Amino acid sequence: MGAITPSLTEFKYIQLDPQGRPIIAGTKTKVIEVVMAQMAHGWSPEEIHFQYPYLSMGQIHSALAYYWDRKEELDAAIESSYQYAKAMRRQAGPSQLAVRLRAQGLLR
Repeated sequence: MGAITPSLTEFKYIQLDPQGRPIIAGTKTKVIEVVMAQMAHGWSPEEIHFQYPYLSMGQIHSALAYYWDRKEELDAAIESSYQYAKAMRRQAGPSQLAVRLRAQGLLR
């Protein structure tokens, strides 16, 4: 069985991974990772480049353009990931380290 190759998109630097998620071509970086970094920190494309020096400015701008052209779809994927993480945290319960630190009065 051969390897599944990513699918190209109309965006020069964006391709779909085998699961259909948009990634920056030539990397494993997901478009939503770049978008979420910008949302969480208010980073400009230049700051994103500083934080992710292996991405070119063209790749970063392409990722952001891809997001804005598919905002509703990618916002739904971001929300779905958030809800999954929230459910997993709830299912896992408190970490043993947090329990010990709270018992010592070192964590609220």
